[in-house]
Amino acid sequence: MIFKSQFFEDYTIGDTRKTLGRTITETDIVMHAGQTGDFFPHHLDAEWCKTQPFKQRIAHGTLTFSVAIGMTATEINPEAFSKGYDRLRFIKPVFIGDTIRVEVTIIEKKDDKRPQFGQVVEHVDVFNQNNELVMVCDHLLLANRKSAHN
Repeated sequence: MIFKSQFFEDYTIGDTRKTLGRTITETDIVMHAGQTGDFFPHHLDAEWCKTQPFKQRIAHGTLTFSVAIGMTATEINPEAFSKGYDRLRFIKPVFIGDTIRVEVTIIEKKDDKRPQFGQVVEHVDVFNQNNELVMVCDHLLLANRKSAHN
């Protein structure tokens, strides 16, 4: 992990960062089902899935979200923290063997009601190995202002 202090003023709209890929495995799906209690056949029953439109098991949306967001956590910023996620959408299914990658773009900065903070919105796009968009969301950050530390 890298520690990188980034205050509200340091974020620039349009800046992007990209991750490497990560392949979703059957083990990921089975472990996620055990952790969440979501044992729906869409994720675990290969034979039943053959009778369904996708013809194969699909990763839980929450698994795709968790893995994708974890992939973006390469830097620790002691000057900002996550406030949550908005507009989460699962665009296409993720299958066993798909490799996902993530692109994060700063899309918005605005004042917070507390003057020592500013709000930053990172748009998160998740793509599969075919460069198809599979998931999107907006990550909300609360960042310290430099002026609050002077």
